Amino acid sequence: MKVAHLPQLARHLGTGWMVSRAMYGLRLRAGVMRRRMPAKSWDEQPLESFLRDEMKPLATGENGDSGAENYLAHRKKNAPQFFFSPENRENFRAHFSRFDENAGNENPVALAEKIARGEFRFFENETAQIGFPPDWHRNVFTGQQTPRALHWSEISDFGGGDIKVIWEPSRFGFAFTLVRAFWRTGDEKFAELFWQLVENWREENPPQLGANWKCGQEISFRVMAWCFALYGFLDAAATTAERVKKLAQMIAVSGQRIAANLDYALQQRNNHGISEGAGLWTIGVLFPEFRDAQKWRETGRRVLETQGRELIYDDGSFSQHSVNYHRVMLHDFIWSLRLGELCGESFSSELRERVTRATEWLFQLTDVKNGDAPCYGQNDGALILPLNNCFYRDHRAVVQAGHFLTKKTRAFSSGAWDEDLLWLFGADALDFEKLPRRESEKTRGDFVAETGGYFTLHSAESFVFTRCGTFHDRPGQADMTHVDLWWRGEAIALDAGTFSYNAPKPWNNSLSRTAFHNTLTVDGRDQMEQAGKFLWLPWLRGCVRCAPQKLPNMATYFEIEHDGFQRLAAPVCYRRAIVRLGDDAWLVLDFAESAQPHEYRLHWLLCDAPHEWDAANRRVALHTNAGDFHIACGVFSDAQKCAASLVRADENSPRGWRSRFYQSREPALSLALLQNASTSFFWTIFSPEKCEVEVKENELAIRSAKIHAAIHLQKNLQKQNALTLVTAITKNDQLCKIAPPQNSAK
Repeated sequence: MKVAHLPQLARHLGTGWMVSRAMYGLRLRAGVMRRRMPAKSWDEQPLESFLRDEMKPLATGENGDSGAENYLAHRKKNAPQFFFSPENRENFRAHFSRFDENAGNENPVALAEKIARGEFRFFENETAQIGFPPDWHRNVFTGQQTPRALHWSEISDFGGGDIKVIWEPSRFGFAFTLVRAFWRTGDEKFAELFWQLVENWREENPPQLGANWKCGQEISFRVMAWCFALYGFLDAAATTAERVKKLAQMIAVSGQRIAANLDYALQQRNNHGISEGAGLWTIGVLFPEFRDAQKWRETGRRVLETQGRELIYDDGSFSQHSVNYHRVMLHDFIWSLRLGELCGESFSSELRERVTRATEWLFQLTDVKNGDAPCYGQNDGALILPLNNCFYRDHRAVVQAGHFLTKKTRAFSSGAWDEDLLWLFGADALDFEKLPRRESEKTRGDFVAETGGYFTLHSAESFVFTRCGTFHDRPGQADMTHVDLWWRGEAIALDAGTFSYNAPKPWNNSLSRTAFHNTLTVDGRDQMEQAGKFLWLPWLRGCVRCAPQKLPNMATYFEIEHDGFQRLAAPVCYRRAIVRLGDDAWLVLDFAESAQPHEYRLHWLLCDAPHEWDAANRRVALHTNAGDFHIACGVFSDAQKCAASLVRADENSPRGWRSRFYQSREPALSLALLQNASTSFFWTIFSPEKCEVEVKENELAIRSAKIHAAIHLQKNLQKQNALTLVTAITKNDQLCKIAPPQNSAK
């Protein structure tokens, strides 16, 4: 990080945060963490050392035995209630067939059989042969190994490739698959597979040694999976007393590790703190026999309450600025709040209300046809509760579960996504005759989440999603004013996603940059400077110049701006307007103004569909699965000086690629317009019908079979900074004026 960034860092994150992070780095280098959490073997910290004094006899053997039988008997008789118990299995089995009806080879039994063959799924997409048991310290994609014998505090985050590839199998996400397969079939081999993997992981990952002890959030996810499997396999023959005792010890050691470094997670102000709070809450609730159970339970509750209050904004949006991390956050809270219900320890009404709003936020961004949502923000492939057969990017399951938890209603009609309800709430949650459904499942209005700066605009069969706001927490990407456009369940204009946080150039988290988003770039510069791997400075400010206005002629007008390019030596004012013309036709206007010439680049990433590219007229015709869709673009002045290009899957850069899944990329179409000028005014038309566009002085005329429209532009925009880009819209001979903003944009 440059010294020049320090004042910005202090302004945005505070000097206290800077001091804490600096001290943490010093403690790591000085070996303080290694001394605070020394590497002790499993034998050096037996289960009885973690138990309350009156419970120690449970794990202390008599007549030479280990005490494991006593401990297992105690667990079976006295263990706190979980989401389900073995006696529910027959009742559950009656429902599985309808969930598996269209699952094909993605059903849990088929996936569990792959695990037996050493085929594990990575990031909910790619299946890789890593052996059974796997090498827990090897990056399957690169062959790189992380140190096995080093204390976790001495292992670099980025020195051995993408550490997330190492962590993925050790999350034990496959445990959910094995339980789901066992409950469907009763086949003991699935329980045996789980226990063999636990035993091997234990042998290959001594406490505090190796990369798999490095992250408290990863440990928390692993604990949640272990607990799910412990209850899911409780009556299996493979679940021996010795195995249960060892797993309980592993969970106790994990709780100790999470608690010891919790402050670092809380400094992140994101899912790390929430997940570690959920981990401590889970251990404290489900293992009351542990000496520190009450302390961990109270700490977990406090963290979840505080983090929920601070990081879920009033409008339901979330501090991490990511659709997928929003789902992780919801899974953490749904798991934790449901456990609270079962053990009679409810959380505050304020937290429940924030989870309600966060569920609604994701509902509003979820496409009703397939459950997909914009791939906005960072996405590392996390799915911490894989409890259904749905496509990884189908968000209906978490929304349905969130709705049931907070409102006792369902957001969607029945489908494969309901399996989450079965596991978390029991078979009664599937009684749809008694469970009301919200009326707005299919017909949604425009959505405004002003605090987070998220907006959706809807037409008959399409919607636009965009982001414009001021950051309250660290940006994850330089993507303000990015636009997604969806039509009939197809992402027409889309976000590139995230390939990897740590990969060789040019794939080293490059898709987070402005140039790969659907917005304007100036002089090849990002909206903010990348000051670190996950740090952008200074934080830009977004402003809504004109809130969405519904016009009598079935049009909608919306205008936004940000100040990210004001920091340049010759500052640039940038504004974007989005116009819904009706019948799924959309117009996007981009205006950039400066006292000096700049290179302005407008970029659109489009779906990879068969297409025709008319370079002379800057038109793309997409032949999608949902039908033909047309894009036309240009500028209002000096059109001959505006270069246009369309690139698919560039071999030498990330241009023309998308990454819906972490560590995986697929082709897309990258459309870019380039103009050198002091002032540029771009226009882009999206429509299922081919539109004829005529550029006139202060007017854009648009004609198709269904639309005859004229967009009347503001005159002398340079002198009318407080006004909107568009003064009025004439559609089918009906003129509607745009109401000026009530307050001048700052």
